[in-house]
Amino acid sequence: MQKFPMTATGLQRLEDELRQLKTDERPAIIRSIAEARSHGDLSENAEYHAARERQSFIEGRIAELEEIISAAEVIDPSKLSGDQVKFGAHVWLMDEETEQESAYQIVGMHEADIKSGRLSISSPLAKALIGKRAGDTVSVPAPGGDRSYEILGVRFG
Repeated sequence: MQKFPMTATGLQRLEDELRQLKTDERPAIIRSIAEARSHGDLSENAEYHAARERQSFIEGRIAELEEIISAAEVIDPSKLSGDQVKFGAHVWLMDEETEQESAYQIVGMHEADIKSGRLSISSPLAKALIGKRAGDTVSVPAPGGDRSYEILGVRFG
């Protein structure tokens, strides 16, 4: 089985989602299906079909989360050090074209959230950053043409 690197925080978020699906969502959808069944003819019962679709989605997500969690390899970024970008690093960048600064933490693909500054290790930007140091410049292919970024800093923990 392939292992996925993940931070403890990312794993906790997935475990919380799984617990919520199993303890809240699953019982609620079972009640909804039972109520819809009590209304009679199931072939024309939109409420029943919607509840069954929701149940299918919930069960699929539960299976997906269980698989991800079982394959997670937790890495504690606070125990890492060095000046090279690697998994768990907080990286400060400057877009060389716009001079806009941004900060990201390199995290596992199942915990990435670009709006929260968590960049997937499998993303093109993260792949370009791995192994680089502060002061280095990286070029990343983008839909509008290659983008260049200067690494302003790297920190762990």
